[in-house]
Amino acid sequence: MDLAQLAVQAKAGDREAFISLVKQFENSLHYMAKSMLGKDEDVADALQETILKAYKSMHSLREPQFIKTWIFRILINECNSILSGRSRALVYAEVPESASPSDEYDKVDLREAVDRLEEKMKVVVILHYFEDLPLRQIASVLEISESAVKMRLSRARETLLKHFKINQEGKMNYGSV
Repeated sequence: MDLAQLAVQAKAGDREAFISLVKQFENSLHYMAKSMLGKDEDVADALQETILKAYKSMHSLREPQFIKTWIFRILINECNSILSGRSRALVYAEVPESASPSDEYDKVDLREAVDRLEEKMKVVVILHYFEDLPLRQIASVLEISESAVKMRLSRARETLLKHFKINQEGKMNYGSV
């Protein structure tokens, strides 16, 4: 059964259909929340609130074929709410001991590199490349224009290209951000 059909059933009050939808999006939602929030406690809170809000407002879903866009919008709003509520002060224990680059940065994979991007660029990269959302839906989720989405994607690609260097063996090395 496709997502739109599950969304129609969930909207009609089918709890099992809603659970199936949540299970299909679970990993993607978790990754998005983790990339935005970082802290596991905040991620858990955001996911819990997102699922609860989605369940309570499932009846308001206008276009079932855009269920993924709809639930990501709820998650991103929830993450932004958590971020705005955080204290601006860093706890001493969270400050890294050394700011010098280490060998482990040479082994950073693409997802880790994306996580290092500026928040606005990171969100569009995740939604477009990892979640396969079209530009129009990303614009809708973030409530920005399609051209703004394109610009953020372009800047993100430029930033990633500047930091990834391909050596003669074809291995990727990551420079400091």
